[in-house]
Formats: sequence, C-alpha cells, structure tokens
Amino acid sequence: MIDTTAAAPGYTPVARFLHWLIAALVLFMLPLGIVIANEWGGPAQTFLYNLHKSIGATLIPLVIIRLLYRLTHPAPPLPDDLHPLQAFAAHATHWALYVLILVQPIVGYIMTSAYPAPVPFFGLFNLPAIWQENRALSTQLSAVHLYLGIAIVAVAAMHVGAALYHHFVRKDRILMRMISG
Repeated sequence: MIDTTAAAPGYTPVARFLHWLIAALVLFMLPLGIVIANEWGGPAQTFLYNLHKSIGATLIPLVIIRLLYRLTHPAPPLPDDLHPLQAFAAHATHWALYVLILVQPIVGYIMTSAYPAPVPFFGLFNLPAIWQENRALSTQLSAVHLYLGIAIVAVAAMHVGAALYHHFVRKDRILMRMISG
C-alpha cells in the first residue's frame, strides 16, 4: 500500500463547517421525518412538524451556500493511486448528495404550500407559500419526498462507507481531511 498522506490535503475550515453542519441537520431530519410521517409524536406532533419544516427551510440556503463555496473552492485532489472508477464514484456520490439535499427541502416546501399548510420558521414567522393549493399535487409530492429521503439515506451510507474504507483499509487521509483539515 502506498502512503498517500502527502497527496491528500485537507478541506478548508469553511468547507468542513458547512459539511458537518449540513450533515448534522440531515441526520436529525431523517428520523424526525419518520416520526412525523408515522404520527408517533403524540402531543408534540405539531411541534415536530414545525421543527421539520423550519430545519428544511434552513437547509435550502445552507446547501446553496455550500454548493457556491464548493464551486469556488474545489475539493482537494484525491490520491493519485485511486482507481479511476473509485474517483468517479466519489465525485458522483458527492454531487448526488448535493442535489438530493437541495431538492428534498424544496419538494417539501412545495408539498406543504400545495397542501396548503403554513411553513413556520422556528416560531418566528411563517414563510410565504410558493405554490397554489393543490391537494393532489401535495399527495404526489409526499411520495416523492419519501423516496428522496430513502435516496439520501442510501447515498449518505455509501459516502460514509467510502470514508471509513479510506480510513481503515487504505489508511489514507481522505476521512481526516474533512475532520481536521
């Protein structure tokens, strides 16, 4: 095994902060979505729905900022000895996650607007509806929202699995460059 430590510079502090903030929010939203969809929230159900909507609304600008930052600050290069298919998978997985975690809250926002239901922002104010009332569309988007959530879980699992593979099997700095730079 070739030591690729020098070939894997770290991400910037801004990229790391945005990565971990968005990851934490998404990881919180997934079980929260399961709880509210199954109405397991009991007396807190309305609060949990509103929290889910608020965090979803927060993710939209955060992901846009992350994408703009990524486009203006490219990711550090992958190790030179990485197989081209693995490099392609790494890039495809990253971009799939960006698209999924941007599209998911937008679909949720349209779905909620079309229901129609309010989209509160942490109890401070309600965001404006972005779609006219259309219950049939809202129902269809609810299914899309579910499948996007499943896709996020699958792609995020591949992302985490690859990071752990690099850390424990290849023993390169791929994981560490997102943790400590």
